[in-house]
Amino acid sequence: MARKIGSRYTAHQILGRGSAGTVWLGEGPEGPVAIKLLREDLASDQELVGRFVQERTALLGLEHPRVVSVRDLVVDGNDLALVMDLVRGTDLRTRLDRDKRLAPEAAVAIVADVADGLAAAHAAGVVHRDVKPENVLLDMQGPLGPGGAHPALLTDFGVAKLIDSPKRTRATKIIGTPDYLAPEIVEGLPPRASVDIYALATVLYELLAGFTPFGGGHPGAVLRRHVTETVAPLPGIPDELWQLIVQCLAKAPASRLRASELGARLRELLPMLTGMPPLDVDEPDTEPVEEETAPDQPAPSRPVRRGAVPLVPGAKPADSNRDTHTSMRVPGPDELAGGARGTARVPRASGAPRPGSARHRAATRRRRLALGAAAVALAAAAGVGTWLATTGDDAGATPRDDQENSAPETP
Repeated sequence: MARKIGSRYTAHQILGRGSAGTVWLGEGPEGPVAIKLLREDLASDQELVGRFVQERTALLGLEHPRVVSVRDLVVDGNDLALVMDLVRGTDLRTRLDRDKRLAPEAAVAIVADVADGLAAAHAAGVVHRDVKPENVLLDMQGPLGPGGAHPALLTDFGVAKLIDSPKRTRATKIIGTPDYLAPEIVEGLPPRASVDIYALATVLYELLAGFTPFGGGHPGAVLRRHVTETVAPLPGIPDELWQLIVQCLAKAPASRLRASELGARLRELLPMLTGMPPLDVDEPDTEPVEEETAPDQPAPSRPVRRGAVPLVPGAKPADSNRDTHTSMRVPGPDELAGGARGTARVPRASGAPRPGSARHRAATRRRRLALGAAAVALAAAAGVGTWLATTGDDAGATPRDDQENSAPETP
């Protein structure tokens, strides 16, 4: 059902829904457009409307082939909308949900495109603040790139900043998507360009592995992992690519690459990734059940609950917390320091038992029994050897002893 958006645009059909609003296929004076209509509860926030208008110049001035350009901002009654270029394609989350993980060449090509878009934004003084697969669009009508990847464009610039109003977040709140939040955001520091690099490196890890390095469970636990835990290596990943990911996931913002550097380094790696299949890893997304099982039986498991926290109290959360801006208080130092420190969500080669699971414990017991049996056999063999050596010496000494102890013959 068509609806008017301001005086210049008409929204015809819904293309998708997100935590902040609904994207429509629309028509404007210059042809088809995409219209992101923010939720009515956001449109009724007068401070947010003021910030929306205040950011108009910055949003309209950001133009780059790897960025979905904002053509107009509409404030009309209860309608608060961004009018954007229409990209004929799908978002990266949909592609990831379909394929589970991407071949390294395609993943790197997509992330390099996004890095180029971020470089242009950062040069213009704009920080995205919510880089994630939902905000990366794949242009299905564009030419195929390395690994058969479609051109990637970053969208929703400024939305997180618009929503992040001072009265909601002043020093005590976090606005963002938990899986992709840089540790300095969790600690309450202001967002700089480096937070986008951290988020983009998280996206690259997710494209390769099929899961994020610090996700899983309640959002509070996810935030703490970003601050206290180190990223676990992916089985089978080329070392050069892994070191690049590790650098961009550094806890210290100054240690990360700039967006332009990241894009250039990724493209340098593309030739070595040609023809490489997707990584064969299992997602650590279940918790083992404690009861014992037979050694040959798979361990039962239960799925980890992924918390989905709505942007505004009273609003319905999205299906996944990856698609939800989470507004929660900044954890205190004692909370961030609590819990086990170590490596988060250790990936496993496909088919390998999960550490701590019944299968893993059974395999460990079998290895210990085998080692114990080998040790016993070795000890037994050593004992036999010692006995042979001892008896051999005794046998050789007996004649001498007999000769020394025997009385001389009398003539």
